[in-house]
This record gives sequence, C-alpha cells and structure tokens, in this order.
Amino acid sequence: MTIRPIRSDEDYQSALEQAHSLIVRHDKRSIDDLEVLQAVIEKWEKQHHGIEGATPAQAIHFRMNHLNLSPRDLIPYLGSKSRVSEILNGQRQPTVDQIRALNQHLKIPVRSLVGSAKHEPATRQSSASLAAAKRLRALRMMKPTESLSSFVSRANIVAPAVAMLRKTRTERTNAKTDLSALEAWCAAVLLRAEQVSVKQNVKVVDWEAAARKLAQVSANDRWHDDLKKTLDGFGVVLIILEHLPGTYLDGAAMRRADGTPVIALTLRHDRLDNFWFTLLHEFAHVACHLSGETPIILDDLDVASDDKVEKQADRFATDALIPDKIWARVTEESRSEDLLAVAEEAGVHPAIAAGRWRFQYSDYRRFSKLLGPGQVKAALTAE
Repeated sequence: MTIRPIRSDEDYQSALEQAHSLIVRHDKRSIDDLEVLQAVIEKWEKQHHGIEGATPAQAIHFRMNHLNLSPRDLIPYLGSKSRVSEILNGQRQPTVDQIRALNQHLKIPVRSLVGSAKHEPATRQSSASLAAAKRLRALRMMKPTESLSSFVSRANIVAPAVAMLRKTRTERTNAKTDLSALEAWCAAVLLRAEQVSVKQNVKVVDWEAAARKLAQVSANDRWHDDLKKTLDGFGVVLIILEHLPGTYLDGAAMRRADGTPVIALTLRHDRLDNFWFTLLHEFAHVACHLSGETPIILDDLDVASDDKVEKQADRFATDALIPDKIWARVTEESRSEDLLAVAEEAGVHPAIAAGRWRFQYSDYRRFSKLLGPGQVKAALTAE
C-alpha cells in the first residue's frame, strides 16, 4: 500500500478508508502501514480541523450511553475489569485486537478508535498462543517438544475441518480471540473426538423433540451419567476441553473427518444454567447449521449477536429448555417457588429457570442459589 501526504479533503477521506482496511489485517507490514497512516491523518486533522477529535475513550463512552451498556458489558471485548477501567479512563489506548472487537461487535467506527498512541503489534508468536501451548502440554495433548503449528498440522490430517477455521468464523467468535490459540483448541477437541466411539449414521427425525429429551436430562440426579448416553443415541460426540488462554470461548459445534457431529464445551462459566443453555445452543448448530461449507461454529456467548444463525440457535435452545407456553406465567415479580414450579413442569433443573429469569430481566442479584454454581466441573470430573 502506498501512503501519500494528505493535501485535500478527498485525500483525507481516502486515508480514512485505507486505515479502515488496514485495521482488520494481522501481518507486520499492514500494522506498520497503519502506524504511519495514523501519523499522517493526525497531522492533517490538527492543521485543518482545529478542534481536537474525540478520544477512543470518549467514543466508547458515547456508544455505551447509546446502547445502555455498563463497563462490565465491555469485558468480552477489552479483557479484565481493570483493563476496561484503564481504557475508559484514557490511561491505555485500545490494542488493534480490541479495536477490531469494538468495531465488529459494538459498531464503533475504526476512525474513532484510532488514537494518537501506537497500538500493540503482533510481530511474534503471541503470549496467548504460547500459554495455550503450555497448557496443552500440561494436559499431555501436545508432545513436549512439539510446536503449536505442528500440533495443528497433526490434527488437520485426521480432521481437515480445522484448516477452514479462519474462513468460517461467525459473529459469536470474539474479535479479540487469538486465532492460533483457537486453532489449537479446535485441533485438540477433534483429536480427542477421534478416540470416541459413537453410533454412526444416526437419522434424527425430529430434532426439536430430541432437544427436549436432552434438556430433561438436566433434572436427573445423575445427569452427568445420562448425558453422554443420550447424545450417543443421537450420534453426537461430547468433548469437554477447558478454556485456553486467548480463546474466549464457551462452546463449539463441529464435524469429525467421518462426518460425525461433535459438541465441545469449555465450562469456563461453571454454573448449571450456563452449561445447559450452551449445550442446547451447540445442539441447535448440529441440528440446523453444520454443513460441508461450515464444518465448525464457535461461540462466545458473552458476545451479543444479530446473526440469523446465532439467533436461531438461541431460540432453539430457549424453547428446548422451557417452552414458551410454560414460561408464559413467569413475570418480573416471580418468586423462587414460582420458578421451581415452572422448572418442574418443563422437566428441567431449577437452575435453567433461574438463569433465564436473570437474563430476561437483567437482574443478576436474585436467585443466585438456584444456579448451581461449581456443580458442573465437579460432576463431570468425578466420572
């Protein structure tokens, strides 16, 4: 890309368009070009616009007010609570990955997010991917001397779908995700899935009825014993693989090389309500969305999405867990005993009703004891 001095408003608009195209690229040359272009744009704006433009922090605050967001809502895009605070206070400029996340998920213009400070380039293997590799070695999934790229290549031999990952990201893939770490997680899931025996070529006639049956497993005292058996009856493999650094992931739906559907969950939010919604959301992708062109669907459910596929999966999961005809009598004034009655009628665990109420009414203080915190990992690791 050729970067020229700005001598007119037409040149200025062209430079902004160039910056917008560069911000979504990861290669070193594009990152360097963006820094040079930033300086050229900043010089023109100071000379010809007089009034200093809004800072990235001000642009983010403006969007937060417009969407009625709290600082907590920015954690999926910016990182930890302290990192959100630093950026909102103007103490730290957003990185390229954070700018990409804010632009993609909150529709904040790149022009408003490119401040005068340099942004952190990704010129070497990222710390997130190095940490992910370290964790996979600790789990004995990667060999002690194996590189991350070699590990992914090994997985591609038995599960070619990993090679299509970068082309099949959906809106629920967090834009600040480290793609190398994400590829490694997917590769590890598929390598594990290859070792699982499951019924082959199962024809599910009614996926909605299958989803209701799966949801009702949640009410069983030994649900973790019945879960894989139920999925096996539908010809679906379940893999639990912990959240790795840089992956920002709750679950995924994918296919093995032989076409067998795989649901993978990270359990990063160790609560029964979150577990069952994520499971049914991925089950919806298996039922409705996996195809030869889309062999992997990844979900960070902390990220809101207007994507048709994701909205359909959300609706499918919600209906499967508690049908609307049962949920209709729930109101904002409902009490614990009301939610317990609704869960019993739907045949599901009370945590599911409590989690849906908290999300629907945006009140995360009530019904905490019904959610089943800390019960998922304990149950699944006790097998």
